[in-house]
Amino acid sequence: MSFSDLGLAPELLRAIADQGYTDPTPVQAKAIPPILQGQDVMAAAQTGTGKTAGFTLPMLHRLKEFASTSVSPARHPVRALILTPTRELAAQVQDSVKTYGKYIALRSAVVYGGVHIDPQIAELRAGVEILVATPGRLLDHLGQKTVNLSQVQFLVLDEADRMLDMGFLPDIKRILSVLPAKRQSLLFSATYSDDIRGLAKQLLTNPVSVEVARRNSATETVTHLVYKVESTAKRDLLTHLIKSRDMRQVLVFCNTKIGANRLAYRLAKDGVGAAAIHSDRTQGERMQALAEFKEGKTKVLVATDIAARGLDIEQLPFVVNFDLPSSPEDYVHRIGRTGRAGMTGEAISLVSDEELDELAAIEKLLKIKLPVQEPGQFERERVSAPRAGSRRPEGRPGRPEPRREEAGRRDEHRRDEHRPASSRHAAASADPLFSRPYTPSSDATQVPAPPTTPGRGPKKQIAALFLPPAPAEKQDA
Repeated sequence: MSFSDLGLAPELLRAIADQGYTDPTPVQAKAIPPILQGQDVMAAAQTGTGKTAGFTLPMLHRLKEFASTSVSPARHPVRALILTPTRELAAQVQDSVKTYGKYIALRSAVVYGGVHIDPQIAELRAGVEILVATPGRLLDHLGQKTVNLSQVQFLVLDEADRMLDMGFLPDIKRILSVLPAKRQSLLFSATYSDDIRGLAKQLLTNPVSVEVARRNSATETVTHLVYKVESTAKRDLLTHLIKSRDMRQVLVFCNTKIGANRLAYRLAKDGVGAAAIHSDRTQGERMQALAEFKEGKTKVLVATDIAARGLDIEQLPFVVNFDLPSSPEDYVHRIGRTGRAGMTGEAISLVSDEELDELAAIEKLLKIKLPVQEPGQFERERVSAPRAGSRRPEGRPGRPEPRREEAGRRDEHRRDEHRPASSRHAAASADPLFSRPYTPSSDATQVPAPPTTPGRGPKKQIAALFLPPAPAEKQDA
């Protein structure tokens, strides 16, 4: 099957040909026909299989009749709303809309937080047919009445499982309350839990279910590898793997923002160029770090799960789970950043004893046993060797080297632990210091005199502060 067999508009086929594509992916081949027919669709497919084009192409086809070159904002109302959980994903979806719709006179815009709202307001007031947004910033525009969603015909929830979880659900409900009841709704994601699947069906009308792979499965082009290692030795092992294997582009996931910052800083100290990306960084910093990573200027990008959703990096070879995610579905999204568009990739997980339950949950979801590789001899020597600053928690001072006398007493104590109990008691009672009660010496009851400062004479009294005694008759008065 080719794209021309799907009945798409000539303008779209031309744009597709410009990108070098000829045949649709399985999810595109199954999702595009029902969308063209106006049906609601709930699609589940592995990451990197072209889900964005799966809803962008048929949406542009159906909106083509409203294309207009008029400068009047009234001729360009918002007719399609695409919601994404992260700013980076929103920007990428907007890029896809522009790429495939460049020969159709439809305006599009993207709004998300972290940047000034005024340029977005100006763009919305000029009129756009397709709006890509994150929920929080869209609610800001709704509150300021700078966007009108009363004519929306298409609603798309990209990464729908995250959009419908407990964090985003209140915002989604507020947005849905201002949309027309009659609309076409599309849900796309790589994973769906049973609860989210049930909730999603409440938002759709007789939806067509599209599944091109086993539910919640990872792409077969990704090779999984697990290293079991102590948590304090993870960074040493990661540094060794990057250097010994000459790993160029490595996306590393941490569970916390402070952990991502700390790891990026430590990797840079180890001579590995690294940058951190998480929600506490400004949008400019996030975009710059991502751009430098894509261009190869930065070897390692350390990220939280904001990079696990929809981040598209061409030919990304390695994804490393420095921390295993608490949700096994997030593992699928994380490793989906590699092995995209038919390319191969490697997913490496550094697992400590405290994370064995998370590993078991991931294996249960994927229904496979992840291969475990023991660190090699050089790796074991490296991760076990003491190194300044790498064995202590952040902020804890180092332990000073013991003095020779203290070391001798410790050795004597160790030898004493292996003696019989009777000999230990005998050795202890041989010293009269430990066999008689404590009696304070006569010197202990004496109060020591205050120290005097050498080289100084007696203090002089200042006349202004010490008045002569008053006469006796005045004292009685």
